[in-house]
This record gives sequence, structure tokens and C-alpha cells, in this order.
Amino acid sequence: MAEKMPLLNVKHLSKDYPGVGGKAVRALNDVSFSIAEGEVLGVVGESGCGKSTLGRSLLRLIEPTEGVVEYAGRDLLTLSKQEMKSIRQDMQIIFQDPFGSLNPRHRVGGILIEPLNVHRVGSRIDRRHRVAEILELVGLPAASATRYPHEFSGGQRQRIAIARSLVLNPQFLIADEAVSALDVSIQSQIINLLCGLQKRLGITLLFISHDLSVIRHISDRIAVMYLGRIVEIGAV
Repeated sequence: MAEKMPLLNVKHLSKDYPGVGGKAVRALNDVSFSIAEGEVLGVVGESGCGKSTLGRSLLRLIEPTEGVVEYAGRDLLTLSKQEMKSIRQDMQIIFQDPFGSLNPRHRVGGILIEPLNVHRVGSRIDRRHRVAEILELVGLPAASATRYPHEFSGGQRQRIAIARSLVLNPQFLIADEAVSALDVSIQSQIINLLCGLQKRLGITLLFISHDLSVIRHISDRIAVMYLGRIVEIGAV
């Protein structure tokens, strides 16, 4: 059986930030790895080792200093803003803080329909149906669309954030410390939800965490980061 081609191939990725006295601080240092289609790669490391910088650099939410990020054979770092916009439909992220990542002034339905409007997916009726469908997929009633984020618990808000990341049917998903802000009892529910959705939808997942037990539960392979580098990578 032929080995799957990697969906994401990262080569020599680095990110510098300006430091004291004009000296650059290297947050990412020559990072290289690949993820096969449908695989879950866990990235683990202590706080400040560059995990979140890596996740954001892959999507160009922050611009890397150098390197190559190939997604489905295209180098994302060479694409224009318009070309990146079309790619973003296939690449999404779940942020760490379910309280800060949802606009408190918008109802949940408006939050979830916004990506569909931006990418002009389907008709108005299709978009409403998709919002109801995705809410039920993450374990929330369709009626949640009429409520505001502050009316939900932390775990429910993270379900809404997951729904937003999945509403466009992405192929690749980054979960950036997606359970670290939640109570331990709720963490397992969200991890199990992500595991189930990943298998059901066939999503390729980069799961970032500082918790080895969480990473072990969800990942096919694990990459260990230290001081901006991947120092070890292998099977669980």
C-alpha cells in the first residue's frame, strides 16, 4: 500500500521578534515536519516554547520570517492575500480562550454564519440550515443560535468555537490549547468531542497542548517542542 502524501509539509520555518537593543528573538527556530491527510499530530511543550507561534504561523495569522509551508502542494508563504482568503476556507483554528474568541455583541447564529457570508457559501436559507446543523453536530440545540455567548458556560462556548471552525467544512484544523482554559471535568468532554469529529469528518488535526496526557489521548504522533525547536517527533 502506497504511503499517503502529506497534506501539510513544513520546512525550516522560523519566526523572529524584535528584542531589546535591536537584537532579534527567535520564537521559532528551523522547524520542519509533515502531517498526512487524516492524521492527528500533537505538539507538546512548556509555556513559551513556540507552540502557539507555530500554529499561527502556519495560517499566516502572523507572518513567518523564513521557511516553507506547503499545503496540498502550494507554498502558502508565496500566496497573495486574496489567494490566502480562498485557502482559509480549508484551514481553520480553535483558539485557547472560549471567552475572548467569541464576539459578545453578536448572537451565536451571527457568529457562525459570518464565515459562510465572507466566503459566499450557499444561499441565505442554506447558511441558516448549516448553522443549525453544525450546532447539533457539536452537541448544542439549534435554538442556541438566538442566544449570546455570555449565556453559555465555558465548555458550551468552546463547543461554539469548534462549530465556528468547522462550519466551512475545512480539511485542516489547528486546536491551539483548546481545552486548557476549561475545568478538568469539561476538558474530557471537549477532547472526546474533538476525537469523534476528527474521525467522523476525516479532518487533519494539529493539536497543541502543554499537557502530555491530553496529547497522548488524541494524537497519532507527537512532536515535542523546546525553545522554538522540535526536538523529538514520533508515534504515541
